[in-house]
Amino acid sequence: QVQLVESGGGLVQAGGSLRLSCAASGRAFSSYHMAWFRQAPGKEREFVAFINWNGGTTRYTDSVKGRFTIARDNAKNTVYLQMNSLKPEDAAVYYCAGGPPRTSVPVVIPGAYVDWGQGTQVTVSS
Repeated sequence: QVQLVESGGGLVQAGGSLRLSCAASGRAFSSYHMAWFRQAPGKEREFVAFINWNGGTTRYTDSVKGRFTIARDNAKNTVYLQMNSLKPEDAAVYYCAGGPPRTSVPVVIPGAYVDWGQGTQVTVSS
């Protein structure tokens, strides 16, 4: 098991930026695929970004391509989500998730991940 703790959420004006961090504890982190999901009130949990164990493969949902960047530092046991040009529709609770590789392609389904953080709130004002 890898324990995950998100931080960095907050209130930002539309067009602004935030960087979310996910601090991990556990020896399996460096071999885990990691992802960010988000969930707005009354909506399904939505895939946002994926990064494989060594950072060589990333994937983003179409709505954030060109604006968000996922990265990881295995030496620091941390994964990041840099969010630029934020829009009101980006407002949600953002969750960090991780799990061992199960397929040869990035996975975007929440059930594919075994460890989850508690979430951090991102609010975007218009």
